[in-house]
Amino acid sequence: MIKKGYAQLKAMLLQNYRFILFLILFYFILTLPLPYYIHTAGGLIDISEKVIIENEYQKNGSINLSYVTEMRGNVLTCLLAYVLPNWDMVSKQEYVADNETYEEVDYRNHMLLEEANANALIVAYNEAGNAVVIKDKHFYVVYVDEKANTTLKIGDEIISVEGKKVNSMQEYIDIVANSEVDDNLNILVIDKNKKEVNRMASVFQHEDKNVTGILVSSKYDYVANPKITFNFKESESGPSGGLMMSLAIFNKLTSEDLTKGLTIVGTGTIDIDGNVGQISGIEYKLKGAVKAKADIFLTPLGDNYDEAMKIAAEKKYDIIIVGVATFNDAINYLRSM
Repeated sequence: MIKKGYAQLKAMLLQNYRFILFLILFYFILTLPLPYYIHTAGGLIDISEKVIIENEYQKNGSINLSYVTEMRGNVLTCLLAYVLPNWDMVSKQEYVADNETYEEVDYRNHMLLEEANANALIVAYNEAGNAVVIKDKHFYVVYVDEKANTTLKIGDEIISVEGKKVNSMQEYIDIVANSEVDDNLNILVIDKNKKEVNRMASVFQHEDKNVTGILVSSKYDYVANPKITFNFKESESGPSGGLMMSLAIFNKLTSEDLTKGLTIVGTGTIDIDGNVGQISGIEYKLKGAVKAKADIFLTPLGDNYDEAMKIAAEKKYDIIIVGVATFNDAINYLRSM
């Protein structure tokens, strides 16, 4: 019986081998990588599923992240981008610098997500009057500019500069600002192999400021009361959900319901002082919010807000758009609804 089935399969393959070879070749052509990325509108992520707090308050409405759907470009997705109006091609050069890899970009985005969550936690807990103790701080290099003259590597943890221990990134910025252009700073780091290594970074000017051409992400060792747990997927990264995360955490910590039963969506980074920063992809995030029939869209005040209002007017979107500069701006607006 098995031999008979094998013989039939073999005969079928021999009879149709040209068509099978064509399908295999066609598949490989369609999936051939191209130096592009595809961006399109994403959807919403209910933060109640992403953060769990001990004895948290349950609420009727929801606070959501709005995200951009991103795909690596290949022949098929790039062809679709020419056909589908909301699919846009972004060149690899706009996404990945010539001196870095996609894996390094992915590492940076995951580190920035972790930093954003920590900033959101600290801002929300402080506003709610809950205890959060920062036990230690770590500063990791997550980007090295092509113009930088340095031996620093992505993943290095900065320990000291010119023999002075770095306790905040502001201290690092101040040391660089007070140095002379072309000074070569001695920087002690812990590399990816957990070994102490001496690095060098030369000071140069960018937009009238002394810089060394690196981007650093902060990581905190903290103890929060009540206990908090973040549940993000490996595919989720980036700092643009910081504002909404801070609002969601605060809403879980307090008895008041900021949502008032509505679907609140938004985007924007958050720093440890509660300042809201600009993000990219505002048009895709706004479209995702509208598609999900959200009630309110919070966006960073400034360029993001101006662009969102322009798009909403052009597309005749039925959604309330609110620009905020700080965490407290967002809290005050939601309380006033």
